[in-house]
Amino acid sequence: MLSNDQPVKLDEQALEYVDSCNLPTTWATFRMHAFVETATGKEHIALTLGDVADGQPVLARIHSECLTGDALFSKRCDCGPQLELALQKIAQEGRGALLYLRQEGRGIGLLNKVRAYHLQDEGADTVEANQKLGFAADLRDYSLCDPMLKHLGIESVRLMTNNPRKISAMEGMNVRVQEHVPLIVKRNPYNERYLSTKATKLGHLIQPDL
Repeated sequence: MLSNDQPVKLDEQALEYVDSCNLPTTWATFRMHAFVETATGKEHIALTLGDVADGQPVLARIHSECLTGDALFSKRCDCGPQLELALQKIAQEGRGALLYLRQEGRGIGLLNKVRAYHLQDEGADTVEANQKLGFAADLRDYSLCDPMLKHLGIESVRLMTNNPRKISAMEGMNVRVQEHVPLIVKRNPYNERYLSTKATKLGHLIQPDL
């Protein structure tokens, strides 16, 4: 059961719960919950399976939108395989949550992501490309998770991530990270440099030479 069916305020920003529905997938029938940032109109969703508001640690994933990887099967990143693996793990456990944040390209947006890919085609790595476009290496804001988790009644997580910033963000929201669950996927010739750069420049908890 959801803990709150009213809009949840986050500082000066409002994140509003909209509605929920069933979402049948290859792995399980999830419950999909829709939220909207009232100031910007940007939409976000959460997928849940089982009772996530029972006070027990929830197997969870915070996933930032990646149209190219999630929907177009790009091999330039690990996003699509991570999304699929996270949903598989939740389905296998029979309980869990995935927060899907609309923060494409580590927050720079889809069109700028195409520009960044062009720079990568010319030799820049994923961090250098963002910086050449005038952006920080990572602009994502995980504070949006706070009202979403509160709405879902989640207080403790077993977090599926390789990104220490997500662990720190959860702890900053007083969400207990009961366990860090690595989410390692296979490398390929197209994402090898990308994954190594995330490890060496962004501190992701993956080995650069795997």
